[in-house]
Amino acid sequence: MSDKKAQTRERILQAASAALIQRGPAEPSVGEVMGAAGLTVGGFYAHFESKDALMLEAFQQLLARRRAAIEEMDASLTGEERRALVAAFYLSRKHRDSTEQACPMPATVGEMGRLPDGFREVLSEHIELMAAQLATHPEETDNALADMALMIGGLILARGLGPGELSDRILRASKSAVR
Repeated sequence: MSDKKAQTRERILQAASAALIQRGPAEPSVGEVMGAAGLTVGGFYAHFESKDALMLEAFQQLLARRRAAIEEMDASLTGEERRALVAAFYLSRKHRDSTEQACPMPATVGEMGRLPDGFREVLSEHIELMAAQLATHPEETDNALADMALMIGGLILARGLGPGELSDRILRASKSAVR
């Protein structure tokens, strides 16, 4: 792939990622994504075979970035310490209100039943890999899974409510329940 084609593909993926974070993978149209990338719809199929393929790749990249951030954490931290640090960021007002560097899970998980199977496979792999990163020992994996479910659910509720006292309380309560 030429450098120019690779750069164009990356622009499309960035635009798709932003749309996915804000509205999920099903709602944004190819035209909308291409427009946000500063491109015409006509060039789309030179880079992706379908909208689903584009959104799946964007979802995969977004989740991989999340795992890469966890990978950069201090290796001497216990699983519990890692989860507490992740929760401090993940369940913050800043993350709740973010429109660019936010987690794609709140906008995507509710749509899983209507998406191609590849999305569930990517989600399943991400959950397994992330749980392993957040557990110091294999016997901690269930705690990591429970904390992940708590964090994602807490963020979904907080984002659904938008900024406000109840939303802030949900963030605080979820953060304090992470073990």
